[in-house]
Amino acid sequence: MDIELARTFLAVVETGSFLEASDKVHVTQSTVSMRIRTLEQQLGQPVFERSKTGATLTPAGVHFQRHAVTLVRTWTQAKLDAALPAELYASLEIGAFPSLWDGFLTTAMPGLENTLPNVAVKASWANAVDLNQQVEDGILDLAVMYRPRNTVGLVALQLFEDEFVLVSSDMEELGNPLGGRYIFVDWGPEFRADHLLNFPDLVTPGLHLEIGTLGLQYLMSTPASGYFPRRIVEAGIKDGSLRIVNSAPRFAYAAHAVFNREQSDSFPGQAASYLKEVARSLLTGAK
Repeated sequence: MDIELARTFLAVVETGSFLEASDKVHVTQSTVSMRIRTLEQQLGQPVFERSKTGATLTPAGVHFQRHAVTLVRTWTQAKLDAALPAELYASLEIGAFPSLWDGFLTTAMPGLENTLPNVAVKASWANAVDLNQQVEDGILDLAVMYRPRNTVGLVALQLFEDEFVLVSSDMEELGNPLGGRYIFVDWGPEFRADHLLNFPDLVTPGLHLEIGTLGLQYLMSTPASGYFPRRIVEAGIKDGSLRIVNSAPRFAYAAHAVFNREQSDSFPGQAASYLKEVARSLLTGAK
């Protein structure tokens, strides 16, 4: 199959329109229509229902979508591998939510490069995707996440447990859990769900951040409060620049490295084992 057929199919899925998909893949609308017709002929099934409002997936299109993602991913990976320098003979793509990059994966990257010296490492910053599914589909080689699903064929190696605490740099508002200037840092779907459950009536905060390090920098420069993994704010708690709001609920999640079981002895499994060692040393050093 021409990989451009799968790429064009995914562009239509994303935009819901042949016209908008044409802009995304930089061809004319008639070319998009021709590619989709060719795809449907090869599959023997229609993949879109066309209407005046756009294009929606048929049942066959829904089934094909996962395969299209895998096809594009495999082709992209093949091109990357083919272009690797002579001293590198493989690549490893790691995905994780912001809270697990901050203060853990970023710290682990230099050592991981030394552990796998002939592997090109690509880091992905995920915020609203199903990492479990991406590993299962082969889009990611390794994902670091909270609460992975129990999926046949995947290994979930527990690394450590994160505790999210509400901290404040505004010492006058410590009695009120969300008093003063509160910033909401989006630490991923698990945190969003627990935050909503515990604060259902909270008015949308004036500042909403998706990058934890920015939130921490903001707290250190402006009297405010926000939720952070304790390992990230421990130094500030110890030097007195931050204090835990003890009246606020705390959230705990176990972090796991997830990879394909068939790759336990390959680079994803080796990377997961290394991350386990990093987690152990970090926890030991924190005591």
